[in-house]
Amino acid sequence: MGARPLGQTADRPDVADPPLDVLVHARGLRKSYGQLEAVRGIDVTVRRGEAFGFLGPNGAGKSSTMRMIAAVSTASDGSLRVLGMDPATDGPAIRARLGVCPQDDTLDSELTVRENLLVYGRFFGLSRAEVARRADELLAFVQLGDRAGARVEQLSGGLKRRLTVARSLINEPELLMLDEPTTGLDPQARHLLWDRLFRLKQQGTTLLLTTHYMDEAEQLCDRLVVIDEGVIVAEGSPAQLIRDHSSREVCELRFGVDDHDGVAARLAHLGERVEVLPDRLLVYAADGESVAQAVHDLGLTPRSTLVRRSTLEDVFLRLTGRSLAD
Repeated sequence: MGARPLGQTADRPDVADPPLDVLVHARGLRKSYGQLEAVRGIDVTVRRGEAFGFLGPNGAGKSSTMRMIAAVSTASDGSLRVLGMDPATDGPAIRARLGVCPQDDTLDSELTVRENLLVYGRFFGLSRAEVARRADELLAFVQLGDRAGARVEQLSGGLKRRLTVARSLINEPELLMLDEPTTGLDPQARHLLWDRLFRLKQQGTTLLLTTHYMDEAEQLCDRLVVIDEGVIVAEGSPAQLIRDHSSREVCELRFGVDDHDGVAARLAHLGERVEVLPDRLLVYAADGESVAQAVHDLGLTPRSTLVRRSTLEDVFLRLTGRSLAD
């Protein structure tokens, strides 16, 4: 079946056409695998030109949602439009306009860096001249021009990741989907990749990503959703989520391990809430330095004190818990 014009939906009276600046529009989206319901009725809107993130523990439903958006897995229920089309009927047309950077590199290790781009570009029907031009531009963009003739098996993990991002851009996608884009990279490689992704967004590419790195989400995402057990538990910009679900600052206090529960009761009035961890106490408050001084005034002497700003990680752990997911 051919692709419908952007914004046109199938003849279903219950599905409204999303605005033209909306690239992903999901309402009541569900995905089941037998008796397991991995995604339980979520609403998602991704607008053109923004960076949108999915955060959640393992098994929360992030990957299932991404696969439905990428038109490689059918939804069990709900409505979904990607680039104005229905993935259930327009999968090939959608995939032709997407860029996908999977979590695991799927490069051909026996080919050179440049050959990986040339071969992949031909899958999209590009001419040899056009794919060669794009390959050279992308290698320069991800700073791999000097490695064009090297075999992939000779590259480090960070270089392979940059090549995978370059490959996902060979068809000049309107929507770039990235699954854990910097997992396993050292700090230098992570920051270089962040810079490349930020430049892509500045050039108008819409980014949709999952990540376990909270600092990455704060750096890259304009908006994000936190998913837990298949449902969205929070949505907004990183700053908004911190403002709505945490305090401005956190005072971290370390006492003797066996003293934390007793000390926490004495500190309860000093902040918005006190969290007891195995190795420290967290006091959430507007002014962490005032909390630290108040602790001293109570005659308590922590082994160490750290005052820091509240982060997206504080929000994530409060919303999804600190227990390890299966």
